[in-house]
Amino acid sequence: MATITEVAQEAGYSIATVSRVLNNDPKLSVGDETREKIFEAADKLNYRKKLVQPQVKNIAFLYWLTDKEELEDVYFKQMRLEIETLAKKNNIELTTYKISEGIKKIPTNIEGFIAIGGFSSKELTYLRKLTSCGVFLDTTPDPDHYDSVRPDLIRITERAVDFFMEKGHTEIGFIGGNYHNPDTNEDEMDIRERKFRRYLESKNLLNEKYIFSKRRFSVESGYELMNQAIDELGDNLPTAFFIAADPIAVGCLQALNEKGIAIPERVSIISMNNISVTKYLSPPLTTYAINTYEMSKSAIELLLERIIEKRLIVKTVIIGSSLIVRKST
Repeated sequence: MATITEVAQEAGYSIATVSRVLNNDPKLSVGDETREKIFEAADKLNYRKKLVQPQVKNIAFLYWLTDKEELEDVYFKQMRLEIETLAKKNNIELTTYKISEGIKKIPTNIEGFIAIGGFSSKELTYLRKLTSCGVFLDTTPDPDHYDSVRPDLIRITERAVDFFMEKGHTEIGFIGGNYHNPDTNEDEMDIRERKFRRYLESKNLLNEKYIFSKRRFSVESGYELMNQAIDELGDNLPTAFFIAADPIAVGCLQALNEKGIAIPERVSIISMNNISVTKYLSPPLTTYAINTYEMSKSAIELLLERIIEKRLIVKTVIIGSSLIVRKST
C-alpha cells in the first residue's frame, strides 16, 4: 500500500501539503487543481488513509472464573487471551477484575465491560447501576439490558445426535457437567443435557440409564463418569456418547482405553470445543469446533457499537460451529 511520501512524489507537492489535503484539513487553503492532482495521485497509487481507532478508556474485563476453573477448561483461557489481544488492537483500555475480588471492586466510573463466567442476580443489578454498555461471552444472563455472544449449544447437540443416528446408532448416551446457579448456590441441569433429553425423547431413543453428569467440566469428572457408566452398564454400554465438552471427553477416552473398550468400534465419541489437544488424543477426537476468536471479536465489536456508535438496542449473537471428524467416530 502506498505511503504519503510516495503520493507526494507522484503529485509533485510537499509531504505536509499532501497530508493536510488527504486528511481534509479545514485550515489549509489550496486551489482545486492542487487538490485534484493530489487525489488523482492517491487513486493511481491505491493510497488508503490509515484510520486511527479512538481510545476507549475505563473498560472492565470481568473474568468471573477461578484459577481452577480456567485450568480445567482451556476454552475459557482461549477467550481470555483473545479478548486481551483484541482489546489492544482496538485501542481499548482494559482492566481485568476477577471473581475473587468481588463485584464491588469494579470502579463506578467504568464506560463498559466484557464479562466471562456466571453472575448472580445481585451482581447483574449492580452492573446495571454502573453502565448500560456490556457484553457477556458464552452466556446470556441479562438479555434485556446487555449484549451477549455465545455458541449455539442447542444446535450442536441436535447435530451430534443426528450424526450418530445417520451412522445407525440407536443407543446414545450423554456425559456432561452441571450449571452452577450463583443465586441458589445449587447445581442445575446444563442446557446441553436438557436439549439432549428432549431431542432423544422426540426420537423415542431416550434412555435415562445412559445419562451421566456432575458439576465440573473437567478431565477428572469425565474419567470418573465414564468409569461409572462402564461399571453400571457393563455389556449394555451404549454404542455412542455425546460429551458436553472436550476436557470431559479427554477423561472419557482415558477410561475407555484403560478398560480396553475399542473406540470407535464399540463406542463412538463426539464432543465440542475443538481445543488444541483433541487431535493428539488416542484416538483423535471428533468434535464440534467453536471459534473462540470469532466470539471474542464479536464481543469487542458489540462493545464498540454501544460506546462509540451509541447503539441502544440489545443484541444477542449466536455463533455457529463446524464438525471436525476424526477417529473417535
